[in-house]
Amino acid sequence: MAYFLKELPSMSTLLSAYASISTLAMLFRTIFNEMIPKPIRNFISAKFSDIFSNFSSDFTFIIEDRWHAVGNETFRAAEVYLPTRVGHSTKRLLLGNGDTNTITAPPQPGIPVDGKLVDEFQGMRLVWTLRQEEPNKHSHRNKRHFVLSCKKNDREKVMRSYLPHVCRTAVSILNHRQKLNIYTYDQEYSMWEPTVFKHPATFETLALEPELKQFIINDLDLFVKRKEYFQCVGRAWKRGYLLYGPPGTGKTTLVAAIANYLRFNIYDLQLQGVRNDADLRRILTSTTNRSIILIEDIDCSTTSTHSRPRARPPGAKVDNDDAKEVDGMLDNKNFLDPGVTLSGLLNFIDGLWSSCGEERFIIFTTNHKEKLDPALLRPGRMDVHIYMGHCTPGCFRKLAATYLRIKDHFLFSCVEDLIQRVPITPAEVAQQLMEGGNPQVVLEALIEFLNTRENEAVKQEEVVNEKLSSVGNKTWRRILGTTIRS
Repeated sequence: MAYFLKELPSMSTLLSAYASISTLAMLFRTIFNEMIPKPIRNFISAKFSDIFSNFSSDFTFIIEDRWHAVGNETFRAAEVYLPTRVGHSTKRLLLGNGDTNTITAPPQPGIPVDGKLVDEFQGMRLVWTLRQEEPNKHSHRNKRHFVLSCKKNDREKVMRSYLPHVCRTAVSILNHRQKLNIYTYDQEYSMWEPTVFKHPATFETLALEPELKQFIINDLDLFVKRKEYFQCVGRAWKRGYLLYGPPGTGKTTLVAAIANYLRFNIYDLQLQGVRNDADLRRILTSTTNRSIILIEDIDCSTTSTHSRPRARPPGAKVDNDDAKEVDGMLDNKNFLDPGVTLSGLLNFIDGLWSSCGEERFIIFTTNHKEKLDPALLRPGRMDVHIYMGHCTPGCFRKLAATYLRIKDHFLFSCVEDLIQRVPITPAEVAQQLMEGGNPQVVLEALIEFLNTRENEAVKQEEVVNEKLSSVGNKTWRRILGTTIRS
């Protein structure tokens, strides 16, 4: 034994050998990285991985964030499911709070890039890892994918039982989610950026006529229950809403109430920033199911949604108005560089691309319905047209109950009489009621505001009539003078 110990190398010899081996390894690594082209390095690494994998008892699933040009729903399900499985085995954890209104809210867990999470299911040990690839010259988007490792013998069980369990759990979480997001598209990085959506609007606080409110609620309830019906009749499971009317009549507030009622996220799309139809398809197909795609002020978004000039027979005379319209289109940049065309927009709403996703609401808002092309308005594209008009007595009573906490008052009849004569939006009424204080004082101020507006309208009408009368008298004098001279 003493002889054996005497023959062992000393500690200094071992450290010297270790340093030499390390230096040699670093030299080989430098040569490998600097002198060998990257494609060859990747090929060699892949071959070594294949060789060593033959001796491993593990099997690996790759779940990318995109699948066949659309979002990968399996990846999204894993994103929703995995934070619920965070345990003591997780060595790294991503934390964050996107609620800008509540800085003290507890942070939500997430999976960091290169972070590992271990899950247990029916005796299987599943290891998840999130990977991210840096953008290249062909794409500005960070590509992400999950790596799911299990034993080779558990491969079929993972496919048959575990992954369906992940998807079912994710659906249950989404159906009962407390937090909603509103997304805006970032053209520079080609991705949707989320922000926590906490709009307080509900159907309880919405100032709408009771009949219209109940119609909308019934329509929403019927839509979410009819998946099998849409499949049977061969139509995409989607619904199109057009909200139109003057500014300040509550169109955006109704969208918020619909999102809160259905618990759907909102994708707010600005068509002005979309480069072309191909870009539009890529943007819209990257939205998720159970969501609302919102395009506000569609009449201002692009000239492609405006009514097109009617075709004229060959040889027909071109009048001045038509000539001005054509000249205006030629001067318009969107005509020479069309961007989003009407056909491109319709193809996603009601064409083949409309089937890329399900359980979606597409909502357009506009102040001028008459400016929209009729092709955009027909049933199947915009299924429900909702006019959001000026304040009515019913809307006023709902606003009074919300802002003043009263259901009746002796001044209500006076206010309702004025509202029926004076056009005023619910937003303007709400602004007057938000002054607070004694309800009677607030109502009296509202009556004074309405009386002032009515008097201004009467004066304006008198001025217009006076000008028309003056023009008429001059015309008649000119006609009479011509007749007398002749």
